[in-house]
Amino acid sequence: MILKVLLPTEVLINEPVLKIIAEAGNGSFCLEPRHVDFVAALVPGLLTFYPLNGGEVFLGVDAGTLVKCDAEVLVSVRDAVRGTELSQIRQAVENRFRQLDETERLARSAVSRLEAGIIRRFTEIREESP
Repeated sequence: MILKVLLPTEVLINEPVLKIIAEAGNGSFCLEPRHVDFVAALVPGLLTFYPLNGGEVFLGVDAGTLVKCDAEVLVSVRDAVRGTELSQIRQAVENRFRQLDETERLARSAVSRLEAGIIRRFTEIREESP
């Protein structure tokens, strides 16, 4: 099978694999080459795959969609972190959450300033009108 993991800005993975283990809302599942065509809504969690050259690779994934059609498995998610050790994935995910929290905090602050500016301007307009 060929696994392609698609992010909004890039193709993270495009390689042949022996097996894929992922998690949907109703539980974990495993895909192998002879598995029937399949579509699943993925929940945030861990996706594991086994490359042809051996080993085990982990992906921490955000919510997304998995589609298996013939020998191709397409996984489309908002964000993913790749690693061969679970501790790497955990640390990378924690770092991403911290970055997102800071970005969201800055965005909320900017929105608050915009709202305050709009209210101030409406007040000024109201005071100016007879």
